[in-house]
Amino acid sequence: MPGPRLDGQCGAAPDGPGPMSIRVIIADDQDIVRTGLRMIIDAQPGIEVIGEAKDGRAAVALARQHRPDVCLFDIRMPEMDGLEATRQLAGPDVDDPLAVVVITTFDLDEYVHGALKAGARGFLLKDAGPELLIQAIHAAADGDALIAPNVTVRLLAAFSDVRLGRSLAQPIEPLTRREEELLITVARGRTNAEIANELHISLSTVKTHLASLMAKLGARNRVEIAMWAYETGRIKG
Repeated sequence: MPGPRLDGQCGAAPDGPGPMSIRVIIADDQDIVRTGLRMIIDAQPGIEVIGEAKDGRAAVALARQHRPDVCLFDIRMPEMDGLEATRQLAGPDVDDPLAVVVITTFDLDEYVHGALKAGARGFLLKDAGPELLIQAIHAAADGDALIAPNVTVRLLAAFSDVRLGRSLAQPIEPLTRREEELLITVARGRTNAEIANELHISLSTVKTHLASLMAKLGARNRVEIAMWAYETGRIKG
């Protein structure tokens, strides 16, 4: 069994986990945090940590070299913080963005919003627990997004209050009634399966409506859909 991969090194994926394994890199300047996250992730079937970095600059280089399925980044790191690292790998100007989940100790509004605007597909606090961490990794790998429930409503609603009075982008076509319903469920952090159950529709129909919503709103993912819902006052905390 290979030993831990440390400090920006990346081990080649072994044959054991199989082709469906989700490949993850971790970036955090604290050794004990990286070790703890790696132990949680590697204990899960179908997920493996393929590399680690101590700073944001090394994390970006590692991610560009190995193209992991999910990048798990801290925000406060030397050389380059997690927000800039996320922007370089998943920002609006990136042609082939990677999936980034930001995980931090700091429950600050500007960090959450900054991470989402930078292109992150998830935001978790380090006390979120193993179950939510694994859910966020799976969601990011599947093209979805997950924000810790204890920060979602408060932060998005607070941001919408800041934006009141500003001119907001309008959809290129009016939303249908079903799309409006889906918009609300996405803004409340529901997964595709939960949306399908709540609205009594199939998973494929959920994905079709999500694709239509993203096209109409100019959103790249469900996080941006949720942010638009709060910014336009369609949902309140």
